[in-house]
Amino acid sequence: MNTNRTPSQVNAEAGPAGRRSIDRDTLLQAALVLVGPHRSISTLSLREIAREAGIAPNSFYRHFRDTDELAVALIDSAGAALRRIFSEARRTIGSGRSVTRMSVEIFMSQLDADDQLLPLLLREGTVGSAAFKQAVERQLRYFEDELLEDMVRLEELQGHQLTDPRLAARAITRLTFTMGASALDQQPAERAELVEQTAAMVRMIIRGAQKNPAADQPTRIHGPADKP
Repeated sequence: MNTNRTPSQVNAEAGPAGRRSIDRDTLLQAALVLVGPHRSISTLSLREIAREAGIAPNSFYRHFRDTDELAVALIDSAGAALRRIFSEARRTIGSGRSVTRMSVEIFMSQLDADDQLLPLLLREGTVGSAAFKQAVERQLRYFEDELLEDMVRLEELQGHQLTDPRLAARAITRLTFTMGASALDQQPAERAELVEQTAAMVRMIIRGAQKNPAADQPTRIHGPADKP
């Protein structure tokens, strides 16, 4: 989804005889504009979205069955866009800086991004309908899968192995999103301590998940017949 174009910009691209060129992406962008930083998708009406997109309400049905289908599509688009941002950021973090801290900082910076994609996921995962929560849960699993790949790669580069990397990726994803939800109502300047705390907790999860070769050895209990 192209989040750089507003519905008004799209509407300016009129077709023959004044017809506007409207597609699914235009409707998704219109819904995203209406939702803003605080509103739930569940409160949007079909007429409201159509008006923002600059189309007749009946034209809405050419692309979506109802507003619930549009909302799920918007959550999916938001998740896909954010995964691209985070994946690219993790691969470009300089080796001289803490990967964990920088990853958390990048995550938190998305709370104030103009596209408002991260607040959308954080909000709909707690206050949205059952269908919206399921869509958010699906996106979280995608985040976990991609984080898992990056974690395994980075740990191998450092000569480490994780006991249960998938569980560690799940714990880090859930922790970060929970802390992100807590930061939604904070001012950017107030988030410094939260970033530090989140980064510290992520490091704890990773260290706790790293294999300890000595721990893999079976513990032997000496009996009376054992010689020293």
